[in-house]
Amino acid sequence: MGKASEKSKPTFPLQYVKGIGPARAAALAEEGVHTISDLLLYTPRAYLDRRTVLTLRKTCMLLAGEEGVPDEVTVLVEIKRMNVPVGRSGRKPLVMRVADATGEANLVFFQGVRYFARAYQPGELLAISGPPEIYEGVLQWIHPEVEKMKREENELIHSGRIIPRYRETQKMKSVGLSSRSIRKLIETVFEKYVKEELKERLSDRLLEEHNLLPKGDAIRQLHFPDSEERLECARYRMKFEELFFFELGLAFRKETVKTEQPGIAFNVQGELARKLLDSLSFELTGAQKRALKEILDNMGSPQPMNRLLQGDVGSGKTIVSLLAMLVAIDNGYQCAMMAPTEILAEQHAQTLRRTLEGFPIKIEQLVGGLKKRVRENLLYDLRNNNVQILVGTHALFQDDVEFAKLGFVVIDEQHRFGVKERAALMEKGAMPDTLIMSATPIPRTLTMTLYGDLDVSVIDELPANRKPIKTAIRFESAVDSLWDFVRHEVREGRQVYIVYPLVEKSEKLELKSAVEHYEYHKETNFPDLRLGLLHGQMFWYEKEEIMQDFLEKKIDVLIATTVVEVGIDIPNASVMVIENAERFGLSQLHQLRGRVGRGKDQSYCMLITKDHFRYQMRRGMPQNEQRKERAASIRRLQAMVDTTDGFKISEIDLELRGPGDMVGTRQSGIPEFDHVNLITDGPIIAEAREAAFALATDDPKLNKPENRPIRDAYLGAMKRSLKYAEVG
Repeated sequence: MGKASEKSKPTFPLQYVKGIGPARAAALAEEGVHTISDLLLYTPRAYLDRRTVLTLRKTCMLLAGEEGVPDEVTVLVEIKRMNVPVGRSGRKPLVMRVADATGEANLVFFQGVRYFARAYQPGELLAISGPPEIYEGVLQWIHPEVEKMKREENELIHSGRIIPRYRETQKMKSVGLSSRSIRKLIETVFEKYVKEELKERLSDRLLEEHNLLPKGDAIRQLHFPDSEERLECARYRMKFEELFFFELGLAFRKETVKTEQPGIAFNVQGELARKLLDSLSFELTGAQKRALKEILDNMGSPQPMNRLLQGDVGSGKTIVSLLAMLVAIDNGYQCAMMAPTEILAEQHAQTLRRTLEGFPIKIEQLVGGLKKRVRENLLYDLRNNNVQILVGTHALFQDDVEFAKLGFVVIDEQHRFGVKERAALMEKGAMPDTLIMSATPIPRTLTMTLYGDLDVSVIDELPANRKPIKTAIRFESAVDSLWDFVRHEVREGRQVYIVYPLVEKSEKLELKSAVEHYEYHKETNFPDLRLGLLHGQMFWYEKEEIMQDFLEKKIDVLIATTVVEVGIDIPNASVMVIENAERFGLSQLHQLRGRVGRGKDQSYCMLITKDHFRYQMRRGMPQNEQRKERAASIRRLQAMVDTTDGFKISEIDLELRGPGDMVGTRQSGIPEFDHVNLITDGPIIAEAREAAFALATDDPKLNKPENRPIRDAYLGAMKRSLKYAEVG
């Protein structure tokens, strides 16, 4: 749990509270605990419960049984003796012999041997948590989580109490602030200050409708739980409150856009869009038609559109966005399309020109590196409404780029842009309608938080003529047969991608590189084939030339990095080989796989990973952590084999890697919640969102007396939530 979220103004210095003093106050301040209110909100990070604590004998029985043992087992043990390596121990571990009333076990430490030898002594009581195992007939834990326990805590646990465990920093420990002493401090201040320090922030109506504990009761149960059931009620209350105020910020922003910022009411019965629909050689899928209708309904309204168009790789988002752009052009407006890379911008520009061949529409591309005269002429035409669609990268929002009449903006893969960059582009028109496209399937829980103020359309259906891509895992020991398969595909007239995680070889990372293997493949595996090399350190015009050669079938095998992840459409490419596949996230693997399967031929995705027996343990990381990491990587790869559904894959990716790693924390806008888990709390997110948006519609100014607690809280500390919603 950790740091408190409701920051109050320091009214009564914490150092003057009995049992704290200046040194302890300074240590707590480093954890964001400045006031009595902060201390009350410094909630436990974990709990020990007699129902979750096993004996050593019970653990052995579970390990021997068919059902197996949970990943995380907690036992309470006493240190009997310690076998400390003497002299230059090299890789010799420290072995700590421990016991409880039912048996004995070993705790094994390969790292931090000197620290453990100094910090722990025989006779001390420990709570240890981690995955157990049997090694040479002995129960053991390798690098478990270890916490010292007081004798009285052991007695409390075995008398049925649930014991909270608080985060303890090194500075807190140095001033005597243990988990136990923090609990005592909170016990001291709770009765005296809870009513005045923790005001109720939700209305009586919300508490009743959602069966929520009052604030004071919830905080009491978090620190001093009466039962597991009451603790869960308290957690639910805190999660609901945290999510409610976050979603309320998004809801108010959406209401403001609808009611106070006039947009463009387009006439959606356009001739250009109808002409394009009639000229297509295929029929839109049901999902495409549904998404297009939702977009056109928005465009016909006087409120500015702010819509997310989600669709798997190859689901046909581009044609839907183009039909919407044609409606805007029919109304006399210009359109902008922003892509995260120059390669993708070039791809979009080519696709639009090819699709609109014969239409009276001028499409231009603005990227870095244009000659001065060419750029000046382009910007002149743009200012004078001679350009209907401008495609580009971040160059679109530079100061000298001026539109005559910008009315529609398409942003592709928006999580790759910063908030200010997206806002700068939208400000180049008078509240243009905005359509955000994402080929990265995002789980519903993340959509509700990252894009909570956007309307969402989902294309969850692939075109009927698409053959599913066959995916397989190949271990390095069997890679020669894979290269034979690549040569066979090329002889049949098809093309191949081979993707590596690095551009050049790294001494620190034992990963394969594109540059190194380009030379290797050219000399060893494919001397008779035409190879190309593509990576992110090349100039944009070099990348463009390589991709053009690949498109024109002048290259048989393209050796590349993940620069090919987005946007490149090569219908003749039938094989995607991904080296060191275990090092990629699931969503990224799925994106890479989507580069093939775009033509009439059967396509394949081959995931190369290290053999189990060759997988080397890395120094500096506990072995149990490495085993968990390896198991998770194999599960990721197996998920790719089991399904081609991007949304199912995104759910697994979210569970395995978490929201930050999955989306990218730098520009994703993921808020830091104190209580909420975006992976497991989907139902609470949905409930809090529905309540917040209903309130914003019913009482947009929060003027009703019953909503006064919400108004006071929102206008105070929780107003910071709006920073996540400045731009969808």
